[in-house]
Amino acid sequence: MAKTAADCTTMAEIRENIDRVDHALMALFAERWSFIGRAAEIKSGLGIPADVPERVRQVRENAHRNAEAHGLDGDFYEEIWAQLIDRAIAHEKTLLGEV
Repeated sequence: MAKTAADCTTMAEIRENIDRVDHALMALFAERWSFIGRAAEIKSGLGIPADVPERVRQVRENAHRNAEAHGLDGDFYEEIWAQLIDRAIAHEKTLLGEV
């Protein structure tokens, strides 16, 4: 059953809800990944390379700002997003035949 952290009174409830949130995060990551593949399709038709440094900068800044807006460590989450971006660019490069 979905609870807030404050509503949890046992470690079992904490673990159950962390697992619930992790599952929801993976669903969101899967949705995000679907856009990566579609981006490669669109980029291919427009002649845009996989790596667009200005967009990378924007996404990293967005991650930093969004993390801080939720009371999280912006630097830490920006670094996580940097890894997501690197993997996405590598995938797009493969799809675009850039490697």
